[in-house]
Amino acid sequence: MGILDGRKILVTGVTMNTSIAYAVARIAQEQGAEVVVSNFGRGMSLTRRVVRKLDPVPEVLELDVTNPEHLAALPGQLRELGFEHLDGLVHSIAYANPETALGGKFLTTQWEDVAQAVHTSAYSLQSLTMSVRDLLGPGSSVVGLTFDATVSWPTYDWMGVAKAALESTNRYLARYLGPDGIRANLVAAGPVDTIAKKAIPGAASFNDVWAERAPLGWDASDATPVAKSVVALLSDWFGATTGTMVHVDGGLHSTGA
Repeated sequence: MGILDGRKILVTGVTMNTSIAYAVARIAQEQGAEVVVSNFGRGMSLTRRVVRKLDPVPEVLELDVTNPEHLAALPGQLRELGFEHLDGLVHSIAYANPETALGGKFLTTQWEDVAQAVHTSAYSLQSLTMSVRDLLGPGSSVVGLTFDATVSWPTYDWMGVAKAALESTNRYLARYLGPDGIRANLVAAGPVDTIAKKAIPGAASFNDVWAERAPLGWDASDATPVAKSVVALLSDWFGATTGTMVHVDGGLHSTGA
């Protein structure tokens, strides 16, 4: 028996087999969950190709979390797939324009690009959760992914600000959904060599920082430790935990210079 036996989970942001979301979907299935995944636009073909490696092959929904029509249609699409309720929701979505909002351009970024980063990376946690609110109930778990925004990072710039907003959004979701038995938590991951990370100018240097400072060491090519933590938070093993951020970063967050 797995820790997610019989649970129905939506995993957003599955793109490549190197993505954290893909690893979450794989491990959730191994732990007994029925999984549906999502992506949108040009990423859909990549997602459909990569999930063929999963068994069973999950349904792929098109979902742009900045599109109100997509959010409005989501509950009906899930119900058509037999998801009359949703036990778990994984938010693995973030975007900031690498040409204008990342890579040391913090002081010159215009509001339109900041707004896009915050909308896609932070507000979407609330909007996505509320789009499926009627499918969530006691025991349901919302889990998002962050890169610890309690400090500044080189090149991360407005994505760091957006992640700080995501972390605050998570705390408020926990406050307002907790009375209905719905949990909301984040996993603060160390750097993983995903397509999203590679789009950040200079992000490869994070691997060097982790190699030098993470007490447990860190393998940026392996998303499994992060994904296992997400799956654990989706389960009832963390039934009394909400509004928190679990660090899965080899312990680097606990170290000084």
